[in-house]
Amino acid sequence: MRFADAETVHRKLDYPYLMDVLQAAHKDAPPTAEHMVSDEPDGGENIFVTLVGWKRAGGIAVKMVGVFPENLSLEPPQASVQGLVALFDPFTGAPQMVADGEAMTFRKTAADSGLGARLLSREDSETLLVVGAGGLASHVVQAHLAARPSLRKIRIWNRTQERAKALVDGLNLPHLDVRVAHDLDSAVSDADIITCVTMAQEPLVKGELLKPGTHLDLIGAYRPDMREADDAAMARGTVFVDCREGMKGSGELSRPVDGGVITWEDIKADLYELAQGAQLGRRSRDEITVFKNVGGGHLDLFTAIALNNRLA
Repeated sequence: MRFADAETVHRKLDYPYLMDVLQAAHKDAPPTAEHMVSDEPDGGENIFVTLVGWKRAGGIAVKMVGVFPENLSLEPPQASVQGLVALFDPFTGAPQMVADGEAMTFRKTAADSGLGARLLSREDSETLLVVGAGGLASHVVQAHLAARPSLRKIRIWNRTQERAKALVDGLNLPHLDVRVAHDLDSAVSDADIITCVTMAQEPLVKGELLKPGTHLDLIGAYRPDMREADDAAMARGTVFVDCREGMKGSGELSRPVDGGVITWEDIKADLYELAQGAQLGRRSRDEITVFKNVGGGHLDLFTAIALNNRLA
């Protein structure tokens, strides 16, 4: 059985490779995927998530991760998402690989959104705005750069400006114009691609400020009470998801549906439909596209198989 620590995961799963793997995987039928979310006993914000993806001739992946938001405030700070991803032989059930859960989550989540940008954003996009400066933020920068090499400017906004500056300093992209965005509204109105990686419970991105042709990537809001973009963004944009399974659990979609802003039938396509050519993506230069990154055990399976192949 192989073991991959965080450094190995990040080294082996470069974003051009992983995005190609995910796009190819979505051309086939979806694997079986299930998930279980366990709340912290006696209340609290912490949760433990178990996801299973099973493809008959591909593999069985099980991700076991805790989501502990207050870990970042510990001394010393710890990652808010920690755990393991295990891959098993689909024919015998024998364990094949165990990998660092945080690194695998970062890689698959960022590659998922990168693939969305590859399929939906304008090819001449020049300005990327990252809303949020947590552990995932540097990875979504890398993934979007892989999806759109045309990007020339990167702006980072975070409620805590010091964390935004730390991310800017740590990106080490001397060939690009990388700066802290001090005013979110102004940065939104200037961006070609916006990716949100926050724990926001109320919208941060105002849809009325989106310029024609913007691609909006929404990664947070994994709970019904969370949201990163407002009703105007959902009403103005053509809405896509990575996978329809599980999408109703995200406040990013369920809240505007409940409010009558959009309907579930307004979700134009998922990555399976886009990759297989069953639905078109962007239809014009001025179309605003909205991509909700829902996630799921199928993505963990695809990513685990990709890593195992690279370790072989």
